[in-house]
Amino acid sequence: MDANEQFTDSIDALKKTGVRITPQRKAVLKYMIETEEHPTADDIFKALSDEYPNMSVATIYNNLKLFKDTGLVKELTYGDSSSRFDFITDTHYHIICSNCGKITDFHYPGLEEVEQLAGSVTEYDVSHHRLEIYGLCPECREQM
Repeated sequence: MDANEQFTDSIDALKKTGVRITPQRKAVLKYMIETEEHPTADDIFKALSDEYPNMSVATIYNNLKLFKDTGLVKELTYGDSSSRFDFITDTHYHIICSNCGKITDFHYPGLEEVEQLAGSVTEYDVSHHRLEIYGLCPECREQM
């Protein structure tokens, strides 16, 4: 699905929940769909502030919370740093640069078996899992 289809589908999903579609909400959603990064609310604010000078960081946080509550984005929390947000909500994992903090997506379907095994061995009703891998990204390796 291309970015325009994702945007249209996301707007339709929001409308179905009775959410009012504002220009700022559209801008934050479009940014989340088009970025390959995992931005913080401050990152989004900086990217959109020239085009939307009256938009506050609070507006961005509120929209991100709404998108999270409706399942359009995932909130990523790593340690004490600011939350980052990911539009891609299918099952995937993240590798995080321990130097610059860059987050890169990767897919590995075999880990779903780990959930099943963990549930079977422990008799837990497993709801989800989270995998974080850390290392140096290619850019940081080049600088060292």
